[in-house]
Amino acid sequence: MTQSDLIQRLPKAELHLHIEGSFEPELMMQLAARNRIDLRFKTLEEAKAAYNFSNLQEFLDLYYEGMQVLRTEEDFHDLTWAYLQRAAADNVRHVEMFFDPQAHTARGVPFGAVTEGILAALARGEKELGISGYLIMSFLRHLSEQDGFDLLKVSEPWHEKFIGVGLDSSELGHPPLKFERLYKRCGDMGFKLCMHAGEEGPPQYVREALLDIGVDRIDHGNRSMEDEGLIEILRDTQTPLTNCPLSNLSLCVIHDLKDSPVKAQLEAGLMVTVNSDDPAYFGGYIGRNYEQVSKALGLSEAQIVQLARNGFEASFLPGAAKKRHLAAIDTVTN
Repeated sequence: MTQSDLIQRLPKAELHLHIEGSFEPELMMQLAARNRIDLRFKTLEEAKAAYNFSNLQEFLDLYYEGMQVLRTEEDFHDLTWAYLQRAAADNVRHVEMFFDPQAHTARGVPFGAVTEGILAALARGEKELGISGYLIMSFLRHLSEQDGFDLLKVSEPWHEKFIGVGLDSSELGHPPLKFERLYKRCGDMGFKLCMHAGEEGPPQYVREALLDIGVDRIDHGNRSMEDEGLIEILRDTQTPLTNCPLSNLSLCVIHDLKDSPVKAQLEAGLMVTVNSDDPAYFGGYIGRNYEQVSKALGLSEAQIVQLARNGFEASFLPGAAKKRHLAAIDTVTN
């Protein structure tokens, strides 16, 4: 079996996926036409050209611009369904999906339209594609903590519909402790706690998220590798890191995939996973992330299998479901 065949055949869990970041230019143009919204790009070619950027902020500017065409429950269903079909092609069996309601409610889209559209597609994905899915509500860290509390209140009728909360958007200047009270409330309410840290921000942000906030999972966490004491804590606690190789490359977090920390994290005994982040913008879905980082770092077959296993181990699935998926991985490798 070639390495490419192995990657394709392995069941996978995707734990770091922003559904708005799976917005392909073709669908964006279709929804703009359906909703009669004028975009600055008039052709598909212009839209595709706009998907070139050099840093996180340029990406975020395009990301928020593109989502202006998302208006109705149907739009959010179609966006999510398009992602799930691509995920199925990469043999994804479980996804834990972020969504950014503040980016939609701020422009007048009802929280329910966003959430119900995504949930309908997730239910369809389980029924038609065999992909289980959990929803994680993200707070935008460039907004205030009070804005986060306001979102928590607005979202109350749907709390049983999502499994956890996350923190994304511009990292620098917005440390985890900015949201300490909000995360305390969310933890007390029983939500799983995720937080982007150590993508562009310093190792101290990872320490805050892990030790002061008490998160269940660190999203990205690249810069953890600059702090030996932090590496030891991550190893001892087996706190998952959701690495996104092609995202890191696109946003110049790294300048070559050979600089990805994935292999070093594996060798340090950390619970690292591979994910696609915002695949429409960053050059590939989860399968391509596995392929490209494995090739760049010279990962062994055993390390690739470990990454797939880590995806399920790091998920919020119940124990029985994890065992079932891990057994499916064993059937591929035995």
